[in-house]
Amino acid sequence: MFPKIKSTIDQVSFETISEERKQVLAPLIQFIQSKVNSELTIRLNFICTHNSRRSHLSQVWAQTAASFYNIKNVFCYSGGTEATALFPKVAKTLVNTGFEVKIISEGDNPIYAIKYNTNDHPIIGFSKRYEDDFNPQSDFAAILTCSQADGGCPFIAGAEKRIPITFDDPKAFDNTPLQTEKYLERSTQIATEFLYVFSQIKSL
Repeated sequence: MFPKIKSTIDQVSFETISEERKQVLAPLIQFIQSKVNSELTIRLNFICTHNSRRSHLSQVWAQTAASFYNIKNVFCYSGGTEATALFPKVAKTLVNTGFEVKIISEGDNPIYAIKYNTNDHPIIGFSKRYEDDFNPQSDFAAILTCSQADGGCPFIAGAEKRIPITFDDPKAFDNTPLQTEKYLERSTQIATEFLYVFSQIKSL
């Protein structure tokens, strides 16, 4: 784990998570634990409307949390109900938190390689629909990270379980003096909650 990410994780406090919010996270903990108990691969697809902000932050932090707590065979993905582009402020927020982020393909929908340590495979970040061929087609948990996707996707083909874990959109603060602060705030919340989720998993 890169030192700055480790420092970020060390500053996380699970006490900031309300009991009500822990109930929201409980189905994901149960899904992951059941896979661990059965020694099965854990596939998590984080879904938001545009696959540009919250779903990417969730994908990156969930994968990082799995590595931090040494939970094996976890593969995190993200998608949207439509494809746009990973919002540049998300990449900058991750860089400021200690991730190494490299653009490996330019264009309207750039492809990013996001690393949290020197040895693990980088997370590949780009905007895509949730059913894109890049993502798993079956045996995965669909985690809805925004209320629009939660309401608009009552059925997700191939999903073994559908789990709404919604976050407020930092987009509301774009082009304001609070943008940097609010993106970091959302990233920290997402990091805290997925670190909590993986801290609850008991390895065999």
